[in-house]
Amino acid sequence: MAQPANTDRLLGAIEAGGTKFVLATGTADGTIHARHSIATTDPEATLAMARDWFFTQPAVAAMGIASFGPVELDRNSPNWGHITDTPKPGWSDCDLAGFFARELGVPIGFDTDVNGAALGEFRFGAGRGAQGMAYITVGTGIGGGLIVGDSVVHGAGHPEMGHFYPRRPLQDIDFAGNCPFHGDCLEGLASGPSILARWGKTLSQLPQDHEAHDLVAGYLAQACHTLFACCAIERVVMGGGVMKTPGLAQRVQDLTQKAGGNYLPGRDRQSVVTPQLGDDSGIIGALLLAEKALG
Repeated sequence: MAQPANTDRLLGAIEAGGTKFVLATGTADGTIHARHSIATTDPEATLAMARDWFFTQPAVAAMGIASFGPVELDRNSPNWGHITDTPKPGWSDCDLAGFFARELGVPIGFDTDVNGAALGEFRFGAGRGAQGMAYITVGTGIGGGLIVGDSVVHGAGHPEMGHFYPRRPLQDIDFAGNCPFHGDCLEGLASGPSILARWGKTLSQLPQDHEAHDLVAGYLAQACHTLFACCAIERVVMGGGVMKTPGLAQRVQDLTQKAGGNYLPGRDRQSVVTPQLGDDSGIIGALLLAEKALG
């Protein structure tokens, strides 16, 4: 029988983003004791500053890292815990997990930033009580994490929910999309940079009757419907800067229901919601990764 978590042990957490690293200490019940942010510059300087901050804090029993990616999650790989071929200059092949394991001498839990946010929301936020949940962030890029039966879904790699190809309405076939790998995948059509490239403004800056709102909501709704149809989850939690656009979350929910066509089993229990933990989803998820590393 699994033993209950010891929520008294102090844990370390890092939400490693392409713009900033959020550092924290806290406990497995989601309580944050101390927090600090540093800019993401080059790996050597950023990791050294992060290490030095943890040296100013009480010793932690384990560290959880939720990182931007792509990352290597296969513990049998010699590159486990590394950022791999990222477009972030200088960060490819950065050994995040190994650095903090060596410097702090503690077990390391490691996953993607979106999987970390998914864990936080599943345990303490909008996913509480669900059997399955996805977390999608819509911002500079689009990424997602999937939890089914209390486990984060991993496989050959980690899910890349922003890179499937949505169906495009006939009135919207001219824009090529701006994903450097796939053109008009979901990220190439509905991320913050794609909106800016197409209309010259952020979605929040465009009038509510502008075509962009329904187009972006429609593409995001296709992602939600696909998750409901393929994975039978109950909840899709949508965060990130673009999702802070007034009215967008409701549009996505409405269009997701429309896409389902009153067909999916359990549709009355499926919903699209915003994060209950706000900007803390990822860092709380990183605390949970640290808890898991302790076994």
